[in-house]
Amino acid sequence: MLSPIHAKHHLRRNIAAILMAHLWFKVFGYIGFTTLFFWGYIYLLKHPAFPVTMMPLTTLDRLVTFEPWALPVYLSLWTYLSLPPLLMLTKRELIEYGVWIGGLCFSTLTIFYFWPNAVPPANIIWEEYPGMGFLKGVDAAGNACPSLHVATAVFSAFWLHWRLPKIGLGTKSRLVNMGWCLAIAYSTMATKQHVAVDVIAGGVFGWALAWCYQKMKYQS
Repeated sequence: MLSPIHAKHHLRRNIAAILMAHLWFKVFGYIGFTTLFFWGYIYLLKHPAFPVTMMPLTTLDRLVTFEPWALPVYLSLWTYLSLPPLLMLTKRELIEYGVWIGGLCFSTLTIFYFWPNAVPPANIIWEEYPGMGFLKGVDAAGNACPSLHVATAVFSAFWLHWRLPKIGLGTKSRLVNMGWCLAIAYSTMATKQHVAVDVIAGGVFGWALAWCYQKMKYQS
């Protein structure tokens, strides 16, 4: 039986080996996928095919106030989404993950094509918040429902929840994973990029895809 110190050292080496496995395939695959996705996302954002629907505000939207500090949490999604593929060991796992996350993104982009939607103006002078001003210039508050930010975060949260124990990480890592996902979901409302309806729809969408994956995996 390994001592606690040796066990931690063994765990670190194991995680390092997993991170390095097919590293360039992971890096360039992630960059390529993200670039392709953003091309489609921004195109639909700038060229809606149908009239844009404004999403309704709810009591929850009035309770969640604008918080500039939430911007780094909002942007941390791109680090968060890189974790599932980084913690995979084989190309088969990576391709399988890519197919499922690709299916999620393609499905939501299809929704945005046939049902363009956006959040109502927040009556905030974005120029007073340089980081937010840049975000609003690049990613206007369109393509809102379901929230892709939340859908991909929830989908990734389930993958990490299943993956973390397999590489030797325990309950604390799962709690951090859950907390990070919830923080990203909250940040979409605190930055006024999304309203509550978008967040709920995105969460359900991400959960449904994860459930379908797990069900098919179990049956196979």
